[in-house]
Amino acid sequence: MVVLATKTYVDGEARDRALDSLESLVANDLAELDAEFTLGLRDDGFPSVTVTGTDAPVARNLLAEEWGTVTPHREAGEVHVGSLESWDDNGITLDAGEPVRVPADELGLGRGTPAQVRTRFGLVQHMPLRFREPENGPPRLADAERDRLYDWTRGSDRVNVNSATRAEVRATVNRAGHADDIVTVERLGLLEQSIVCREGTDAPGLLADIGPHLRSELLAVVP
Repeated sequence: MVVLATKTYVDGEARDRALDSLESLVANDLAELDAEFTLGLRDDGFPSVTVTGTDAPVARNLLAEEWGTVTPHREAGEVHVGSLESWDDNGITLDAGEPVRVPADELGLGRGTPAQVRTRFGLVQHMPLRFREPENGPPRLADAERDRLYDWTRGSDRVNVNSATRAEVRATVNRAGHADDIVTVERLGLLEQSIVCREGTDAPGLLADIGPHLRSELLAVVP
């Protein structure tokens, strides 16, 4: 069994849609392998995938690479994935099956409080973030994560969204009449997406138009 590092934190029909979406994504990931799977959901909101078949070890590794995994045995020096749960003046807390505290001076994302950094880089709550636990010292954001976030501030405008699947975000953009104003919707996690704007599209304006149609947190990233 592998526990995917992307949380399901919505309820009712929204949860059913999210799990249906995840089942389709996992099926697509494993389509070329001799493997069957069963999808479950832990009490803490992390989905579990039980895989059987000749290619089960390969399938588990593929899912771990695609989604990251939650494991009780994290090795020091390795990169892991946690869901952004909370923040305060002293740092951020990730959920990696247990709380992981990243101090403010280990974020590596420039000046400002963790709340200001979160807003500037569009870190919506529950967004998966990669972190590294050194053999000595506190956890810190992984170098690859920092690079990704800095790249966002050098490229096109973005609007980051939580609590919605990629299909739901695409449908909302279309319904708001902005289909031609975006390049794509990037999947950050199962329920966290990043809308990449076309050149000349204003992220705050897009956010204002689609916000009323989504029960989500939305943050604009403006280079």
